Amino acid sequence: MNIAVFPGTFDPATLGHYDIIQRSSKLFDEVIVAVADSPLKHPLFTLDERVSLLKDCCKLLSNVKVIGFSGMLPDFIRAQHANVLIRGIRTVADYDYEMQLTGMYRIALPQLEIVMLPTNGNLAFISSSLVRDIIVHRGDISPFVPHNITTAIQKIYEQQDKQEPKA
Repeated sequence: MNIAVFPGTFDPATLGHYDIIQRSSKLFDEVIVAVADSPLKHPLFTLDERVSLLKDCCKLLSNVKVIGFSGMLPDFIRAQHANVLIRGIRTVADYDYEMQLTGMYRIALPQLEIVMLPTNGNLAFISSSLVRDIIVHRGDISPFVPHNITTAIQKIYEQQDKQEPKA
C-alpha cells in the first residue's frame, strides 16, 4: 500500500494545493495532508482552523486524510508509516528549494520516495502568501481558494465589522 504525505502550512489552502491533493488521490492508496503548525511563520489561521478548512475541502476525496502536526516532518512521516512524500512545484525556484530538501529527506528517510508534482499552469501563480495579502486588505480571494475558505473568510470579515466601533 502506498501512503503518501503532502505537507504544508496551508495558510490558507489554495486551489493550487487542492489541485495537488486531488491529483495525488488518484495516484496513491492513501494521501495524508499534513498541516504543519509552523509557529515561526506566524500563520494567519490557527492550526485547528487550517485543519478544519482542509478537511471540509477534501471531504469528497475518500482516500484523503487531513492531520495537523508539529515537529519534524520525517518524524511525522515515520509515525504515519508513509512511503511517499508529495511536493508541489510552481516555479523553477520551488524546484531548486525542493531539491535541497530532497537531499535532507533522503538522509533521514532513505526508503522514502519523493514525488514532485507540477501545479497546473493556470494555478502556478497562486501562493498562500499572496492570498494572505489579499485577505489582510479585504480583497476578493474567491478566484484563488476553495469555496469553503472564501466563505470562512467572509464570516471573519462580518465578525470584525460587528466588533468595530461605528464612526
